[in-house]
Amino acid sequence: MKVKIIGMGALGVMYANYIKERAGEDAVCFVMDSSRLERYEGQVFLCNKKEQTFCMEDSEKAEKADLVIVAVKYNGLASAIETMRHCVGDGTIIMSVMNGISSEDRIAAQYGADKMIYTVAQGMDAMKFGNELKYTQMGELRIGAKLPQQEKNVEAVSKYFDEIQMPYQKDADIMHRIWGKFMLNVGVNQTCMTYGTNYAGVLREGEAHDTMIAAMEEVIALGNAEGIALTWTDRDYYVGLLETLDPEGIPSMAQDRVSRRHSEVEMFAGTVIELGKKHQIPVPANERLYQMVQEIEKEY
Repeated sequence: MKVKIIGMGALGVMYANYIKERAGEDAVCFVMDSSRLERYEGQVFLCNKKEQTFCMEDSEKAEKADLVIVAVKYNGLASAIETMRHCVGDGTIIMSVMNGISSEDRIAAQYGADKMIYTVAQGMDAMKFGNELKYTQMGELRIGAKLPQQEKNVEAVSKYFDEIQMPYQKDADIMHRIWGKFMLNVGVNQTCMTYGTNYAGVLREGEAHDTMIAAMEEVIALGNAEGIALTWTDRDYYVGLLETLDPEGIPSMAQDRVSRRHSEVEMFAGTVIELGKKHQIPVPANERLYQMVQEIEKEY
């Protein structure tokens, strides 16, 4: 497959590095607008201290891809959908490794549900600051079909992932998996950011841990109201996943705070608050986290 990646954050660089190492220089290319290309073309990245460069392509001159991986922040999704325009052809498959529960549907609204597979990236502790990427756990991708016409895409991507030994699993109930990861991110991302702590900090008993769990349990209630059968067993599974990560690592929103970037709080607490209103379910933990993030970002 010819793979094009939209987004040069931690996951985008991690997957580009993995694919290049196993499938060669021409197998993967970042696609971006001309101004970004001018800034980043030829840049040397440090991937776990190993120097690496990547193919980069002007979005207006991009060739059709077999697989497009969308790896941007929530605030960048609208522009990413436009950026990939020339990459998408009749046979292109699109996957999003973004957080949240809506990116696939938004991409499908533009390019068609028949091009999508639904994806969760979980279990990684990747951190990227500037041109340096660090991780101790690459985690795995969970892929699946929401609709019957997407099954062929899942099989095609599975075959490719088998060829390059990408860590992945097919998931028969991918929407349950997506909501489970959303639950984890609502808890751990927002708590680590607002409390200025790391994975070890939210796993220790105390206020940060209690806040994370309360925020996750609000997502369980909302998931059930939306027809997704999340349980406390799911909560415990994802908290257990945190225990496999680098204790000193921090998730993406905490990295945003360090870099003084605006975060994905609208995708996390913002979504929870709106769903709470829809179903008349109280979400006080997420309302509090939302306000805390707003106060932090006012100082940028």
